Amino acid sequence: MNVRTRGRLAWFTAGASVALTTSGLILSYAFRVGDDPVLALLVLAAVLAMAPVGATIAAKAGNAVGWALIAVIVAVAIFVTADIYATYSSVVRARPLPFTGLAALLDQLAFFLALLLLIAIPLLYPTGTPRWRWVWRAYVTATSVLIGGFAILPQDLTLTGGKELANPYAIEALEGPVGAILGVAGATILACIVLSIVGLVLRYREARGDERQQIRWLAYLGIATVVGFVANMVVIATLGENSVAAGALGYALVVMVLLGIPAACAVAILKYHLYDLDIVIRKAVVFGLLAVFISIVYAGIVAGVGAFVSSSGSTALSFAAAAALAVLFQPARDRARKVADRLVYGKRATPYEVLAEFSGRVSETYASDDVLPRMAQVLQAGTGADSAIVWLKIGGGLRPSATSPVDAVAPSELPADAVEVRHQGELLGALSVSMPAADPMNPAKAKLVEDLASQAGLVLRNVRLIEELRASRQRIVAAQDEERRKIERNLHDGAQQQLVALQVKLRLAEQILGRDVAKAKEMLAQLGEDTGEALDNLRDLARGIYPPLLADKGLVAALESQARRAAVPVTVEAGSIGRFPQDTEAAVYFCCLEALQNVAKYAGATQVTLSLSDTDGSLSFEVIDDGAGFDSGETGYGTGLQGMADRLAALDGRLEVRSSPGGGTTVIGRVPRIGNAS
Repeated sequence: MNVRTRGRLAWFTAGASVALTTSGLILSYAFRVGDDPVLALLVLAAVLAMAPVGATIAAKAGNAVGWALIAVIVAVAIFVTADIYATYSSVVRARPLPFTGLAALLDQLAFFLALLLLIAIPLLYPTGTPRWRWVWRAYVTATSVLIGGFAILPQDLTLTGGKELANPYAIEALEGPVGAILGVAGATILACIVLSIVGLVLRYREARGDERQQIRWLAYLGIATVVGFVANMVVIATLGENSVAAGALGYALVVMVLLGIPAACAVAILKYHLYDLDIVIRKAVVFGLLAVFISIVYAGIVAGVGAFVSSSGSTALSFAAAAALAVLFQPARDRARKVADRLVYGKRATPYEVLAEFSGRVSETYASDDVLPRMAQVLQAGTGADSAIVWLKIGGGLRPSATSPVDAVAPSELPADAVEVRHQGELLGALSVSMPAADPMNPAKAKLVEDLASQAGLVLRNVRLIEELRASRQRIVAAQDEERRKIERNLHDGAQQQLVALQVKLRLAEQILGRDVAKAKEMLAQLGEDTGEALDNLRDLARGIYPPLLADKGLVAALESQARRAAVPVTVEAGSIGRFPQDTEAAVYFCCLEALQNVAKYAGATQVTLSLSDTDGSLSFEVIDDGAGFDSGETGYGTGLQGMADRLAALDGRLEVRSSPGGGTTVIGRVPRIGNAS
């Protein structure tokens, strides 16, 4: 049976049982055949509690606990219906209706079956264990024998109000053997109950985490029931069976048995997420609350008003009840949904509300500094976590960028259970939460974090772009300042010193011109050489800003000129590449010079190959050396490489560095053609 079919069967059976039980109890009041209205209300409350819990577990998880609870309410529905039918037929009517005896027998058998099924819950709770299946099989066999034996045992069948009917299907000749068999079956059932308790204790000792907490809830119920039973026996022995205290304790025991078992299952599911059924449980709670509301309204109008006007079966009252339900149903459903949300999700929002709130906040305009803190707030509120952290990938690693609450301490490393945030396959960041011990992570919350991560990809990409743009601007400003200082330094240490020296030598030449003409001519010749050197230095400085050779002859000629003056032998391989826009050629030129300078400073290389190529209209270069190399996976970009990357990125280009210890370094750059060549 697939999940969908199983769910429909479970909910249909539970709903039909609730409707049958409610109708039967209303009819018992209308026909005035009920003798204990308090007990009737407790039975109705138990059915209304067991129906959504049992259907939820059976529909979603297929667990035997759910089907056992459904079987209990089916048996209760049969018991209530059969009892009303038999009592009405034999007490109210002058002539009994057909099958009155069968109804009386079903009344007794269904009551015992419901009780035995309730007692069997510990054998199955919370998920059972293969080691104790033989106890369950023995219990089912003994229960079947007991029910079958009662069906043919000569006995009086007691109805509501004390009316007794003889068993119409009794076999007098088998009374002795059947009695003996029933004794064995009863002893077997008692032994199975004891073994189920022992098995539950052993499973509790072996269990860990959530399962241990789940078993503990049923243990609390069992202890309370035993204490209540002993107290009731003491009160009966002291004050008598008909005392008020004995009656109150008796009702308390009924409440603990009829409502405690489904309550224990519900708490285990809701608090410890036994089957991860948040959504289904929400629907079940809404269903149960609406069932209670409909029953109360209908019974209050038909029975309450009917009793006041001395009319128990008025069609007008039925129509009035239907009209009232039609008017009040929508407000009642809205209120039931709010109660269900609070019960299932507590103070945190539903997953849908979390995703909707996140989408709404993303669509609004916030400063980039506000986006990540708001995302952390949504993540914490949606999962009920102690803290939530948004990690952002900057450079080569992930770092915590926002926490909620703001004073939360972020770990130094990314937790193992963090969910990655990707966009178009690229890792952009991660989301991590720290859950409280009383409300640990479960698949539903994990799915919510994953859904948020899938929506956060574009947000983190935009935030990272803003961060990278901000850092790039800072680097550009710093680079500009450094270039200005470099020009100032070069002018001060080079051309300025040479010009000062020329000025001093000119004054000396003027002083000796009249005294020693030969010496003066020698100094003037030296001044001419010094002036040429100063002019060369100024030209070199001008080329560093934008070389005239690059503008006149192109990229290949400019790089070949620099290669001849490089400290390490450089081979330029260019082929026949054409001219590119000025900005493109300048970017590649200065990137190649920076790469050659890095080789001279750090690589310890003996040979460098500089290659230029024109591929699909894009200008590419490679600077390959045979130096010491480095681990490019562990070492990030320094100032020089980062400046090259920024220069190329400004033209929609990219930079790639490949290196390994002892294997040399390859710097690869590519710039698409922008505009027309000058």
